[in-house]
Amino acid sequence: MAKKLILIGVLCLAALAVFVRAEGEEKKLGDESDGSRAHPVHLIPLLTEEGEKVASDDDPLLPFSTKETCGECHSYATISKGWHFNAADSDLGAEGHGRIGQPWILVDGGTGLQIPISYRPWPGAFRPEEVGLSSRLFLKIFGRHLPGGGIGEIPSDDPDDIMRSMVSGYLEANCLACHDGDAGHNQGEYAGQAMRENFRWAAAATCSFAKVTGSAKDMPDMYDPMMPEAPEDPKLVPPGIKYGANTFAEDGSVLLDIQREAPNHRCYFCHSDLYLQDDHAEKWTADEDIHLKAGMTCVDCHRNGIDHNIVRGYEGEVSDNVMAARSSCKGCHLPEDSLTAIPEAGRFGAPVPEHRGLPPVHFEKISCTGCHSGPWPGKRTYLTKTAMAHRLGTVGVNKSPDALPHIYSPAFAEQENGQIAPHKLIWPAFWGDMKDANITPVGFDNVREIVGKVKAPASSVWGDADIIARLKALAAAGVIKGKAVYISGGSLYRLGDSGELITEADHPAAKPYMWPIAHGVRPAAQSLGIRYCTDCHATDSPFFFGGVGVDGPGVVIEDAGRDMVEFQDVDATYAKLFAMSFVFRTMLKIVSLCACAVLGLVLLLYGLRALRCVVRVFCS
Repeated sequence: MAKKLILIGVLCLAALAVFVRAEGEEKKLGDESDGSRAHPVHLIPLLTEEGEKVASDDDPLLPFSTKETCGECHSYATISKGWHFNAADSDLGAEGHGRIGQPWILVDGGTGLQIPISYRPWPGAFRPEEVGLSSRLFLKIFGRHLPGGGIGEIPSDDPDDIMRSMVSGYLEANCLACHDGDAGHNQGEYAGQAMRENFRWAAAATCSFAKVTGSAKDMPDMYDPMMPEAPEDPKLVPPGIKYGANTFAEDGSVLLDIQREAPNHRCYFCHSDLYLQDDHAEKWTADEDIHLKAGMTCVDCHRNGIDHNIVRGYEGEVSDNVMAARSSCKGCHLPEDSLTAIPEAGRFGAPVPEHRGLPPVHFEKISCTGCHSGPWPGKRTYLTKTAMAHRLGTVGVNKSPDALPHIYSPAFAEQENGQIAPHKLIWPAFWGDMKDANITPVGFDNVREIVGKVKAPASSVWGDADIIARLKALAAAGVIKGKAVYISGGSLYRLGDSGELITEADHPAAKPYMWPIAHGVRPAAQSLGIRYCTDCHATDSPFFFGGVGVDGPGVVIEDAGRDMVEFQDVDATYAKLFAMSFVFRTMLKIVSLCACAVLGLVLLLYGLRALRCVVRVFCS
């Protein structure tokens, strides 16, 4: 116990020293550009986390630290507060975390879990600690697609985690994930290192000139990577690194192919989508975002300075980034109202849309993405895979179209600003403790320990008896203070007084988690409404009346679905009646034009007769 207290004290002092250094950090060589657009050459030494220069003959040979190596010329403390790293920063407030975005999704098919979680205060997502995930377990599960920094460097209060952190190190901000232009960079290797808890080695393992072996997860708490000793069990391999033969120059420096602007394929590792419009849609069957096909790059719009406060590009974004307002759809495509302002429309050759014949109310009620982004809507939403949710790009990924979690898109729903936009959607599924009207998830470890031991059903579809058995197991285990419940597929399941299963459909705790779709943007010729108003205003239009899939990992609801209009704050009857008016609208236009023609002829006839009378008067 005393040893652990001493250890905590030492780490607290170290953290304080880092904080003081960060607060007083001045601008460094690479923090501010001199205006040159030339590619900077990075022939630099590699530094360990202790700030010592890495040499090929070091014993032990340690991985280089991005914090120390990159931090020689760039203010690491400033960078690590940027958007990709600051999810756990409570000082930002709700406004600083911006509009709702994609969550991390904790999935366990065996126990029927599909929980959206996030360190950001987004409605509908749970914080990791609420579902029983320590920061260390969160890194182990989701570190595969994390850029490091942030939660990866926050010391834990748990003495056991502190001991393990000395073995595994911290997950520093991985600058190479975005800026390494080497063709041999392997970001997929990062996932394996996170699972083996090789956080100290993860960034270096992605380089083409480094090879990491072993597993920190298998090492005992007292293992010291700085003074390694062979483990007692010969089957265990301690974490280690080897550098390629030609890595180091004569002076010990290393040439890194660092790109100032991150290449698109670096962004794609975390931001890829696969829409399963058929049984299985390959990536080559879908077109890329029109902006990228036109030659633009992701960072043309999603820009940032040394603070890495990257522009997200949505309307109304609150940001200190000067490019935020002009990097939205309207900011780039629509002219400034003020005649005194510098013209901003047409950046990158962006066309200024005319929208001829489109009633202005559409611009109030529908976002630009409502007509231009995401896959063309069908009769039902499509199962969708994302890199962050389905581990795309990593080794051993499940390529089945039914792989959990089940994400549906495009769901046309009202967003926070009141406009209708396409969304991705997931129905949460978790075991909960209901006290009064409040429902809190049961911890992940407890669910695996209790629910996971109940005999699994023969099929993947859980029947009432399967849910009842699991609810009873939770209630009997002593981890529930109120009533044991199960949330899945938009419904709440609980036991009645006689032990029967009670289902409450449309329970508030079971409502879907949705986040807006921004890409891929379709060209104007493929936008909704390009053919006719009935692209949206038809009695069977997917925009209003398309089916939104409803299911869960434990409870599969056959032929279940919701009409899209339910998520739009629009009266379904009004939408249906308004759509029916378009059935006769063409005929109405023809009749109206004919009536106008007849009236015109009548008026012309009487006008000529009046003219004849006038002529007679003047000529008589």
